Amino acid sequence: MKGKLSKVFHQRSRAGKALTKATITDETGSLDVIWFSQPYLQRVLHNGMKVILSGKAKYSYGKTTLQNPSYEEIKEEQMHTGRIVPVYHQTEGIHSKWIREKLKPIIEAWAFQLKDYMPQSIKDEYNLISYSTAVKEAHFPSDEEKLTRAKFRLSFDELFLLQLKALQKKWLWQNVKEHESKPVPKHKDLDLFIANLPFELTNAQQRCLEEIITDMEKPYPMSRLLQGDVGSGKTVVAAAAILNTYKVGYQTALMAPTEILAKQHYNTLFKLLQPIGMNIQYISGSTTDKQKKELINQLKTGTVDLVVGTHALIQEGVGFHNLGLAVIDEQHRFGVKQRNILKQASHPHLLSLSATPIPRTLAMTLYGDQDLSIIDEMPKGRQEIITRIVPEKKRIDAYRWIENQVMKGRQAFIICPLIDESDTLEVKSAIQEYQNLSENIFPHLKVGLLHGKMKSEEKETIMKAFKANEINVLVSTSVIEVGIDVPNASIMIIEGADRFGLSQLHQFRGRVGRGEHQSYCFLFPKNYSQDSKTRLGAMVSHASGFKLSEIDLQLRGPGEIFGVKQSGIPDLKMASLTDSKTISLAREAAQKIINEDPFLEKHPELDEKLFELQDVFVKD
Repeated sequence: MKGKLSKVFHQRSRAGKALTKATITDETGSLDVIWFSQPYLQRVLHNGMKVILSGKAKYSYGKTTLQNPSYEEIKEEQMHTGRIVPVYHQTEGIHSKWIREKLKPIIEAWAFQLKDYMPQSIKDEYNLISYSTAVKEAHFPSDEEKLTRAKFRLSFDELFLLQLKALQKKWLWQNVKEHESKPVPKHKDLDLFIANLPFELTNAQQRCLEEIITDMEKPYPMSRLLQGDVGSGKTVVAAAAILNTYKVGYQTALMAPTEILAKQHYNTLFKLLQPIGMNIQYISGSTTDKQKKELINQLKTGTVDLVVGTHALIQEGVGFHNLGLAVIDEQHRFGVKQRNILKQASHPHLLSLSATPIPRTLAMTLYGDQDLSIIDEMPKGRQEIITRIVPEKKRIDAYRWIENQVMKGRQAFIICPLIDESDTLEVKSAIQEYQNLSENIFPHLKVGLLHGKMKSEEKETIMKAFKANEINVLVSTSVIEVGIDVPNASIMIIEGADRFGLSQLHQFRGRVGRGEHQSYCFLFPKNYSQDSKTRLGAMVSHASGFKLSEIDLQLRGPGEIFGVKQSGIPDLKMASLTDSKTISLAREAAQKIINEDPFLEKHPELDEKLFELQDVFVKD
């Protein structure tokens, strides 16, 4: 409301709080105004002052009053009211109004001096306004259209620079011949291996395998991410690539983030590949020094064809005779330096695996230097897991049903958010729940406990017992999120389900449904807020991990899903990783620059900008 102030006076309430009252009048009439607890207004507001007020009007006792409105004295140009106003992150004592007042003269004086690093050809093709104009209009927009164009330019820039860095990295990997080329042509025995499998590959598996083999035939190292939902069959595709590598005469190393997962990969690949004659070995932190020494010697002499392991694969002293393929499972769980140690060991072909479905937009940004293969088809005959949200009043009924299923020969997982009981978090701990279930709920059943603080040998013993059906119910933390395959386990219970993101819940659910029996996933929320209802409702409605990852990305953002530090997700200010259109445009533009000028010799401003932002990107 624009008008003139009158009847301005200041007083104290009975509680001693400052009150400022006034009347604002324009050509349509007048309105009473009141400000609470803002004593500085005594020095600012006065009778006859022309102002613009913005706020909520409240009707009570037959009268309308404007309460605690923002105000600005009418001048030639308004900064805080009567226009599109920027809102900044506030802290105690520093408010948006103060920030606007400080920024206004700075932007007016310096914005035009900001260097525009974007090539003119890109600006013309994608209809981008100048960088200085974008900064100015983002803070103090002239109108809605200019604000929209400013936001697009700044969002485009963030995504473009990310894509440019990733694509440059990819080009250098493929074209700078600092390493011996290791083309791996398709071997005639590969088709025979596939034909002799006890199951038929899906069309998606066949397509992804062809993409991998085609890449490995090229005169530069492959860098490809194989993505697939839980149970989609990534391991057998990797096994086929490993077999082909072996037949051509090269070694393979597979690195997994946990001993449980590494051991499972070892067992699976041993069954598939050892009958063919491959020498397959395993290494982890629990491998004895004597065994490590012997294995390292075998790797260097070339007598080991495939080694599967954890971080122990990249420890000092480990080397290879002729490493042709490096496979990294769940690569986002490794640090960048850790991944690169294996990647740079004689520059092998690199195949990354992920059972964590990632929306294509996020994959294009997060793994922009890799080609993407997606297994988007599940094997035939795989039953959908029935998922239900269980209210607390139905808990005892759920326990009795589980007991009945166990008596029929089935097994159950029970997941807890914490290892130990917490004084601050009202959620169940694994240790607490194990004690309660084994003593009070299932006294006649064999209940086991698994968590990350256990020694490797303890975890191994528990998992062997569970796989052998010597344990009926396994209480665990998120340590079982990936890598545990127990076909007889058909029940998954997740305590405090509201504390997990959708992607993680889906990973938990994927631990069941691997056998012939109908499987179930029961979600026990602690706090059933509206947000929890939305997320858990999505779990009930959707079986696809890719669909759930898209919803999770919208709800929580990429940093919450993958962990900012581990995955190198940048702190974007304007852009959104859910904006698939802008991401695609930015990648297209970046690809054009790399195609014509990979070293950015013709674009020194861009090269300088990438150098300035190197801390934003994943460190090489």
